[in-house]
Amino acid sequence: MTDKDKIVEQTKAAFDFIERLYLETSYFIKQMEGLLAEEPEGFIIGRPSGYNVSTRSSTGLDTVNVRLWLRKKYSVFFVPNDKTHLERGQSITKLDPGLRVLYFRFLLHDSNVEEPMVYGGVLYHIAKKPAARWTKFEHIMNHIEYNDEKVFGNPKHIDYEDSYISFKGKLVTLNLYDINDSEAILEKLIKPSLSLYRS
Repeated sequence: MTDKDKIVEQTKAAFDFIERLYLETSYFIKQMEGLLAEEPEGFIIGRPSGYNVSTRSSTGLDTVNVRLWLRKKYSVFFVPNDKTHLERGQSITKLDPGLRVLYFRFLLHDSNVEEPMVYGGVLYHIAKKPAARWTKFEHIMNHIEYNDEKVFGNPKHIDYEDSYISFKGKLVTLNLYDINDSEAILEKLIKPSLSLYRS
């Protein structure tokens, strides 16, 4: 096998693996969605721009933007069905006082992460500042992605504030590959996250 053949084979293997990882993560999220729908609150998944994850990404050719071509971190949130409604495939979750959301974040790769991680828990005391034009929580999801290093400095006790928004949060952190079936999703991630949400 020539060097070129090896590179071609490695390229294919790398993309096959990443695609499988994305697919497995999507199945993971859909399992969470099913489990949370059965809870008394009847949680539904937030849809900021349709049925998808929120992520920071880029297609820019500047070197600093190329590293964002691959989605390495993304998040989803869930709210009780009486706190949101759907319009044209998007959810609308008003920024009312007392709003609490179940928040889950997947970190597949990052410079300070040894192995893929998942965070789960609650964001609360969500308050927009006068400078923000946001009217719903869905708008905040991208803002969180673009400020993730500041927001998640200490995921167990989030206390974030900038000129647009302030919120608090508590998240559990787990190694993603330690959660390998529906029972583990429920016991290791959903139940601890619900405990934080309900406390």
